[in-house]
Amino acid sequence: MLTDREIISTLEMLESENLDVRTVTLGINLLDCASHDVNKLKNKIQSRITHFAKHLVTVCDKIGQKYGIPVVNKRIAVSPMAVVGAALSSSQLIDVSKTLDAAAAQVNVDFIGGFSALVEKGIARGDRALIEAIPHALSATDRVCASVNVASTRAGINMDAVLLMGNAIKQAAELTAHRDGIACAKLCVFANIPQDIPFMAGAYLGIGEADAVINVGVSGPGVVKKAIDRALESNPNLDLGRISELIKKTAYKVTRVGELIGREVAENLNIRFGVVDLSLAPTPHVGDSVGEIFQSLGLLSIGVPGTTAALALLNDAVKKGGAFASSKVGGLSGAFIPVSEDLNISEAAREGYISLEKLEAITSVCSVGLDMVAIPGDTSEDTIAAIIADEMAIGVINNKTTAARLIPVPGKRAGDSAYFGGLLGQSTILPVNNAQGANHFIRLGGLIPAPIHSLTN
Repeated sequence: MLTDREIISTLEMLESENLDVRTVTLGINLLDCASHDVNKLKNKIQSRITHFAKHLVTVCDKIGQKYGIPVVNKRIAVSPMAVVGAALSSSQLIDVSKTLDAAAAQVNVDFIGGFSALVEKGIARGDRALIEAIPHALSATDRVCASVNVASTRAGINMDAVLLMGNAIKQAAELTAHRDGIACAKLCVFANIPQDIPFMAGAYLGIGEADAVINVGVSGPGVVKKAIDRALESNPNLDLGRISELIKKTAYKVTRVGELIGREVAENLNIRFGVVDLSLAPTPHVGDSVGEIFQSLGLLSIGVPGTTAALALLNDAVKKGGAFASSKVGGLSGAFIPVSEDLNISEAAREGYISLEKLEAITSVCSVGLDMVAIPGDTSEDTIAAIIADEMAIGVINNKTTAARLIPVPGKRAGDSAYFGGLLGQSTILPVNNAQGANHFIRLGGLIPAPIHSLTN
C-alpha cells in the first residue's frame, strides 16, 4: 500500500512533472482475416479494426479525465501483415497499408503498428513482399508503422534480411525527401522483438496473443529527474546505491498508475488487459527528457564518459521497480534514447557530446537501440545495413532487445539539421564512418549463427 506521503508525491508527479500515460495500445488479431482475395482481406480488416477500436479514444479520454491522468496517445497494433497477407504481392500489400491507415483514421488513433515481418531465421515469400512494400506503404500513409525482426539470440542474424532493410530504409527516405525522410521514423529493425510493445514504431500483436488486448505504455523521465534532484538537494552525500533505490520506488509508483488506467480501459472495452511497459520515453519538451537525468546524476551531458554506467544504473532500477509493482510488466520497460525526440539528447548531438559510436555503445544497456538517429542522406544502403548489423549483434550476443530506427536525410550532410515535427522532434545529423562506401562483408549474406549460450539453455 502507498503511504499518504507517497500518494501526495504521485499527485505532484501528475501536476508538475510530466507524468502521463504515454500510450494505450489496442492489439487486434487479424489472422482470421487472411485471404488470397485482396478486397475480401481489406474489408475484413476494416470491419475488425472498427469493431474493436470504435470506442477506444472515447474511453481513454473519459478515464483520463476521471483520474486527472492524461492518456496522450491512443494506438492500435495488429498481427504481422506478412503473415496475414502472405498470399499477396507487394503492390497488394501497399493497398492493404492504405486500408490500415483509413481504419486508423476512422477510429481516430494516432498510429497503427503491425506492418511487420519476422525474418530472423529466413525470408518467406510473404515476408519478402512485405519488405519490398514498406517504402511505398510508409510514404503513402500517415499513421502506419512498420517493424521487421531480423535477428534473435536463438536464431542468429539473418544478413540477407539486414541488407534488404538497408535498401528499404534508403528508399523510404528518398520517397519522403521533401519531409527529411520522415517515412523512416515509422520503421524499426529489431533483434529479439517482444510481442507486446505498446510504443511505436515497433508495436505489433504477437502470434500467441488473444483476439484483442490492451497494453499500456507509461513514461516518466521528468518524474525520475525531479526525484533525483530533490533527494540530492536534501542529502548531497547520497551514493549511487541509494539513488538506485530511489529510482526503483519512483518506477513502482509510475507503474501502478499505468496499470490502474490500463485495467480500467480494458474493463470498459470488455477486452483483456495485457501489460504495462514502463519505458522512459521522452518528448521534445523541457522537463520530459531522459538526457536531463544524466545531468542530475552529475554528468556534463549524455555522451561523455560515464554515460554507459549511468544508463545501466537507470535501466536496472526502472526494470526492478516496475517488476515489483506489477506482475504484468512487459514490452521493453527501461530507458529509450531517441535522439530527435529528446530535446536534451538532440542538443548533445548538436554540441558534439554524443556520436553514433557512443550511441551504439550505450545500446548494450538501454531498452532499445539506435533510435531516431539522423544520418547523412548520401549514406549507402551497404553502410546502413552494416550499422543495423552491428546493432543486431549487440542484441543477439547480450540476449536483449535492440533496434535501429535510422533516418538518412536526403540532400543533407553531417552537421545539418533535420526537422520531423511534433513528438518526432528535430536533430543534428550525425557523421557516419565510410558513409558512401561499399561493404563486401554485408553483401556476403547468409546467417550469422546464434551464440553458443543460446544453444545450451
